Amino acid sequence: MSEKKSNYRTRNFATVVYPESAPKGWRNLLQETFVRCFISPLHDRDINATGEPKKPHYHVIIMFDSIKTKEQAKEIFDLIGGVGCEYVKSLRGYARYLCHLDNPEKAQYKTDQVLSYNGADYPSVIGLSIDKYKSIGEMIDFCNENNIYSYSDLLMYARKNKFDWFRVLCDNGTVVIREYLKSKLWTDNLNKGGD
Repeated sequence: MSEKKSNYRTRNFATVVYPESAPKGWRNLLQETFVRCFISPLHDRDINATGEPKKPHYHVIIMFDSIKTKEQAKEIFDLIGGVGCEYVKSLRGYARYLCHLDNPEKAQYKTDQVLSYNGADYPSVIGLSIDKYKSIGEMIDFCNENNIYSYSDLLMYARKNKFDWFRVLCDNGTVVIREYLKSKLWTDNLNKGGD
């Protein structure tokens, strides 16, 4: 390895953790480092290129506040039984890989099962602008299917059941949805012959 490459430093690193070789309480050990991190759901449905099931595993990303060497990241990964230590070149891309969001040919895992520690915010990291439009479309369909006209009813439903919708409504989707609901009520009343 070249001198330049061996001194490479960055903020984000990843490893794989196999449940049977990780120390007991490995998640707590990771949390106690106070380094922001994500832990994927257990990848127990992955298939390798030959069609054989892969050994169940977790993907772990750690995100330092300042740049670190691979050796510094490896100290944390050794603590939790991590296998390997790789540089994360795209935090968003790797974070989305924790659930195979951009790999429809692979087993899909639920984003709400990703663990986020020490102030890490998984939904913010994986968010794409297209996700906002998808959520707004889902809310419109939901309101149509369930005859919802009240913004407050939708907001409370989203808060309790669909956090991705709730986040869109709180961040910047309120105007679109409120206008849609107002227009839907007006159109439905017009079609019924009401005022």
